[in-house]
Amino acid sequence: MAAAASAAADGAEEPGMEAEAPELPLGCGGEGGSPAAGRSPEGEERRDPPQASVSNGGDAESGKELVELKVIWNKNKYDVKFCLDSTGAELKQKIHSLTGLPPAMQKVMFKGLLPEEKTLREIKVTNGAKIMVVGSTINDVLAVNTPKEAAQQEVKAEENKKEPLCRQKQHRKVLDKGKPDDVMPSVKGVQERLPTVPLSGMYNKSGGKVRLTFKLEQDQLWIGTKERTEKLPMGSIKNVVSEPIEGHEDYHMMAFQLGPTEASYYWVYWVPTQYVDAIKDTVLGKWQYF
Repeated sequence: MAAAASAAADGAEEPGMEAEAPELPLGCGGEGGSPAAGRSPEGEERRDPPQASVSNGGDAESGKELVELKVIWNKNKYDVKFCLDSTGAELKQKIHSLTGLPPAMQKVMFKGLLPEEKTLREIKVTNGAKIMVVGSTINDVLAVNTPKEAAQQEVKAEENKKEPLCRQKQHRKVLDKGKPDDVMPSVKGVQERLPTVPLSGMYNKSGGKVRLTFKLEQDQLWIGTKERTEKLPMGSIKNVVSEPIEGHEDYHMMAFQLGPTEASYYWVYWVPTQYVDAIKDTVLGKWQYF
């Protein structure tokens, strides 16, 4: 038995007696059990096919169409390539990564306020389009929000002590003129975005016609009368108060607080109720609730 084992061992070393190699699965480094990994059966070196180039974010590889944008925020400009079929909400996330500005605190403008649910293709964004961003970081907001909140609480406390605004003498003389014939239609029980045209047909405290234009790309509110147009930075407006008009609850009287006291209120009468919340959010910013 020992002699047979020795003979078997010697036989394995004899020239021309090659041991049979186990077969490897295809694609595992060799073909058909070839002993030279990385070589073809003919002995030539095998070359891997060239890899496809990878674009920014892999969009080109997956066939997505990109559009070049110029994002402008706080005097900073960013050149961005973004998927044309992404939504406004996804663009806000991208802006967040660039600026640190949370999406909820962004006003993004492209031909008006950018709709979050629509894609850039649907709103006809093209190469080279300018995307304007307005907003403040959380640290900036916290620095100015405390006095604003205090002012709002004081105003609410005073309002609770008084009779309804529409019954006060200073307002009655305007309201008694009746609803203007050319005031914009109202929709009760509905909240809508600001229209793309100015809000017009309303009265100011002297009974003259007034219109409100929201210049989002400049972060300004324009209050226009027959005589002149006041251009107010939205950050300078301390508060916005409103109250439904008795007997015409689908319209509100509204005041913009331009200074520290009630004497600085700029009153506007016959504001359609569906735009009241949008006006407050636009002027004060949604972050007022943080």
